[in-house]
Amino acid sequence: MVSTQYADGRQEKRVENYTKFWQKDLGKEGEGDNQNRVESYTDVVNGYYDGATELYEYGWAQSFHFSRFYRGEAFAASLARHEHYLAAQMSLRPGMRVLDVGCGVGGPAREIARFADVNIVGLNNNDFQIQRARKYTKRAGLEDQVSFAKGDFMKLSEQFGENSFDAVYAIEATVHAPTWEGVYGEIMKVLKPGGVFGVYEWCMTDAWDPSIPAHKELAHAIEFGNGIPEMRHLKKAREAMVNVGFTIEHEEDLAERPDEVPWYYPLEGDIWKAQTAWDYFTVWRMSWSGKLVSHTAIKFMEMLNLLPKGTHDVGESLKVAADALVKGGQTKLFTPMYLAICRKPTLSES
Repeated sequence: MVSTQYADGRQEKRVENYTKFWQKDLGKEGEGDNQNRVESYTDVVNGYYDGATELYEYGWAQSFHFSRFYRGEAFAASLARHEHYLAAQMSLRPGMRVLDVGCGVGGPAREIARFADVNIVGLNNNDFQIQRARKYTKRAGLEDQVSFAKGDFMKLSEQFGENSFDAVYAIEATVHAPTWEGVYGEIMKVLKPGGVFGVYEWCMTDAWDPSIPAHKELAHAIEFGNGIPEMRHLKKAREAMVNVGFTIEHEEDLAERPDEVPWYYPLEGDIWKAQTAWDYFTVWRMSWSGKLVSHTAIKFMEMLNLLPKGTHDVGESLKVAADALVKGGQTKLFTPMYLAICRKPTLSES
């Protein structure tokens, strides 16, 4: 059967096949299942984002990431502050050439370009997201400052050449890589000597023990609901950065901050926790009634061929994701914001 190829870049067959990369019972996941996803990471990630991108934009924002909250802080302001914080920690300066690895639809790239007055190239391997990123960037009048390229983050040096960027950042994206050493090593190559790499990484914390079945099943639920081939320990991210030659100048799990309002609160779907009136609708969309309305509409649109077959199943996986991420945050077994600021050695240091 021939897969329908949409004009916007989505492929129906890979959306339809996405959930088949996992066992129906996540408690029965084995090492062979993990290995299959790692080897097929491009299909896993593209299948997920072909189905989930519009759902993310509707239910979250054009910036596909989490953030810390102050009491009374608006959802959109928190997302922007999280991006600004990374740019500030990296000491980005006007005129720098910066690579955004795994840029989504370009929300962070546009925000950081405005904030730091840098020139950003957003890299993405998903045609659908790239089309949307370019459309939003044109609408924002930032085409001269922010551009997008299709490519594999495991082959950055082939695409851009070595020593090409003053700085590189990744916001909750490199967790999709088959290995951290592979993607961090490619980032190291494309950075100029002395260049800076900043990342918000998704990790299982040091409290996570894969020998405990409930811990292992939690990791698989996060993988399944977020298009991730394999979740890994935070310490492995740190080791990978050092192993490829980076000097870690600063690191912190921001989820460990004693925030009164937790990073995962929008996923809980409790409208009484909304920090501003504008955020009631965002939080409601994650409530049981909001999910019911959204997913019923998705199923109906799929029946009318307005969405690729399999979009509803991907949407159902997002429900699993929300529950798993909240549980991971509450138990401190998972973090979406391990921050690391790394430096490539200068020529005199290497």
